[in-house]
Amino acid sequence: MGGNTFGKNFTVTTFGESHGEGLGCVIDGCPSGLNISKEIIQAALNRRRPGFTEGKKNAAVTSRKENDEVEILSGVFEGKTTGTPIALLVRNTSQHSSDYDNLKNTFRPGHADYTYDIKYDGNRDYRGGGRSSGRETLARVAAGAIAMEFLKQKGISITAYTVKAAGIKAEKRNLKEIEQNPLRAPDNKAAEKMLSKIEEIRAQGDSAGGIIECIVEGCPAGVGNPVFEKLDAELAKAVLSIGAIKGIEFGDGFDSADSLGSLNNDAMHCEKGHPVFDSNHSGGILGGISNGNTIIFRAAVKPVPSIFKKQSTVCRKGKKYEDTELQIQGRHDVCLCPRIVPVIEAMTALVLADLILS
Repeated sequence: MGGNTFGKNFTVTTFGESHGEGLGCVIDGCPSGLNISKEIIQAALNRRRPGFTEGKKNAAVTSRKENDEVEILSGVFEGKTTGTPIALLVRNTSQHSSDYDNLKNTFRPGHADYTYDIKYDGNRDYRGGGRSSGRETLARVAAGAIAMEFLKQKGISITAYTVKAAGIKAEKRNLKEIEQNPLRAPDNKAAEKMLSKIEEIRAQGDSAGGIIECIVEGCPAGVGNPVFEKLDAELAKAVLSIGAIKGIEFGDGFDSADSLGSLNNDAMHCEKGHPVFDSNHSGGILGGISNGNTIIFRAAVKPVPSIFKKQSTVCRKGKKYEDTELQIQGRHDVCLCPRIVPVIEAMTALVLADLILS
């Protein structure tokens, strides 16, 4: 199986399955001398992990409880990176693999079961989705925590948050409120409405999607490369590599299609001999290169495919397929938005670290 390594200069290779012994990553290209501790990585993983939020039940996420305790196997000595490959490991401790016995040859609608089965000639770990599970993202978050520390040295910060979930939009952007509610929305009142709607959807045995917005502050002008390694193209690839993401837009995005050039262009003027943009319709990226403005993009998160309603699907018997019905068991998220927020931040950090080191 190829396609498990991301980046050219700051590279990350992830490994592991949802119900295997564990998951982790190997990072190569990280500069030496970076202050890194287990606590820094653990803090990032705690934001992504399933179960409960600050001791309170979160209707949006799975009840599976994992401590997601990280082990630093190499590349860090006396609290600093050495410049050698950094290996990180998180062991699985709360697998209920028997919940998936009926999925060995039956394909869940909306999941990668069928496509993995075809590509790998039936040789797949079907427990919890195996390699295609959202649990793989913990390795990205662990790696992203190290990339974040590198970017902090450059004065760059990354913040993602839920702006829409279960059809309900955030009406404001108060970044101080993001970690004050279970949806990680920048609007506590809207988050209450989102959560109430999600609880209704959970009771119906269904799931919901949403939209995550991400902003990057402090990124200097000039990051990104022409043509095939544009900053927005690399960010799009990184974000779309997250299993639940089905779309991405930068700045005004698809609204640009209904605009006029005179309105969509970001006019410029000089202040103290330096160019300043009057607006940010482009989302901080022009010609695939950062322009010094805030980088802003939004990603569409699909509804969780594991729902508790009966669904029509097919099962494989030998080399033939038969119609069947499936009712999924186990523990699953209802809305992925709050757990995808740290994953998007991590992938954004990996892209920026990789391009800055090019």
